[in-house]
Amino acid sequence: MIIASQKRKENIAEYLLYMWQIEDIIRANKLDIDKIKESVISRYPADDKTLSDMAEWYESLIDMMRREEVTEKGHLQMNKNIIGDLAQLHLRVLADPKFDEYRKEFYATLPFIVELRAKAGDNRSGEIETCFNALYGLLMLRLQHKEIGEETAKAIAQISKFIALLAKYYHLDEEDCLFDPHQES
Repeated sequence: MIIASQKRKENIAEYLLYMWQIEDIIRANKLDIDKIKESVISRYPADDKTLSDMAEWYESLIDMMRREEVTEKGHLQMNKNIIGDLAQLHLRVLADPKFDEYRKEFYATLPFIVELRAKAGDNRSGEIETCFNALYGLLMLRLQHKEIGEETAKAIAQISKFIALLAKYYHLDEEDCLFDPHQES
């Protein structure tokens, strides 16, 4: 809750990856708030009020996951909405001639996106979600202390660079500064 709030303000990409991880933590704990309190919340160094707020936050996420039927896989609608917002922004920025740097990064990333989408088979996602799936996959590999090949590292480095730029533009857009002709992007 505290980390999510901070990440939401600072970096939408990190926020989204964090929220996907929270979804998986909830699933790993079988959507059981008592298990989450024991394995997650109790380890957080905070006062009783903050710990209580955290428990309420997890309970609300559990409730949403049940209502949205994403208890075994998938993402909460609020997280899907962020992907949708990022995808829409991506298209707007891509279409605007003043964003040459963004187009350059996207076209450098596109071969990796195409390759990842081909490997996804019937589970294809949009371009932006494909990038996030790759970044989240890397996060999971690192948490499992698994080796990452040179080609994968190269792909992830480019995807990260592209998504970081999109995240920067997302926050500028939230502040109504991205498409302002008087503001430097």
